[in-house]
Amino acid sequence: MSFPRAAGVRMPWAAVSHEIRRAVEAYRGSAVVEAVTVESGFSPGAAVRLRFADGGSLFAKAVGPEPNPDSAGIYRDEARIAAALPAGVPSPRLLTSFDIDGWVALLFEYIDGAPPAEPWRPDEFARVLDALDRMAAEVRPAPVEVPSTGERFASQFQGWRRLVAARDAGEDDLTGLDLWARDRLDELAAIEASWMDAVKGETLVHGDIRADNLLLTPGGVVVVDWPWASRGAAWFDLLQMLPSVAMQGGPRPQDVFAAHATARDADPDAVTAVLTALTGFFVRQARQPAPPGLPTLRPFQHAQGEAALTWLHTRL
Repeated sequence: MSFPRAAGVRMPWAAVSHEIRRAVEAYRGSAVVEAVTVESGFSPGAAVRLRFADGGSLFAKAVGPEPNPDSAGIYRDEARIAAALPAGVPSPRLLTSFDIDGWVALLFEYIDGAPPAEPWRPDEFARVLDALDRMAAEVRPAPVEVPSTGERFASQFQGWRRLVAARDAGEDDLTGLDLWARDRLDELAAIEASWMDAVKGETLVHGDIRADNLLLTPGGVVVVDWPWASRGAAWFDLLQMLPSVAMQGGPRPQDVFAAHATARDADPDAVTAVLTALTGFFVRQARQPAPPGLPTLRPFQHAQGEAALTWLHTRL
């Protein structure tokens, strides 16, 4: 089975600014003797397991103003949110963070775990679903000050409307767009416009659940990378995750969503509106040039868009 991997071009630890590396060693009180890069994930920054001379290990993330100017701000958001997550949330504990001369670094406790296998295995998928269900119950109402899900993704979930505008302006002839979507583009844009009201809720949602943001440990499932956290409908994380699960060999999204306790009482029209917006985001983003420092992102979004579009067919 072939599908794009969630892996970008990581910065090696040696390329991180000297001031950041010195601050990390000062915090630990021990020198770094080994830095092993974690390949999964799209950030162009460093993501490494650091082993120290005293025998301990920590997980570090660090990024500077280049090559992607948005990455440092994303890391700052993650530092603020991770520091505020309560103990009941299955996430790594943030130990400290640094913000020096445009560079941002986060130090987490090291979690001895591994992402789910790809393609997905039924037993591991069941563990993840159970963990998401328990997490949703733990974080309702949201225990962290975060924007609503509508506010968080307002500028991103306009894909169909932007395609309509580009078509009408003669800037995109829609070559390569799925024929079903092209024929119903105006309808999809109209449905998409209602997504912000549809996703309202008081649950803390992660917003970017994928296999590469999960670690399976002997004791459970750990959810990493929280910069996109928001306050919204409890079923948003499940809906947002399922297109990536389907493209990576997992079950059909419609079957999983319909059977899951978190989504069972969701309003069908609300689900359709949010799925329409999510699908439009993936489809439209996949047609754009690659962002600076993230050369592998667009193929991954394209594959998610195809899986989401297949699911959307069943709802419309």
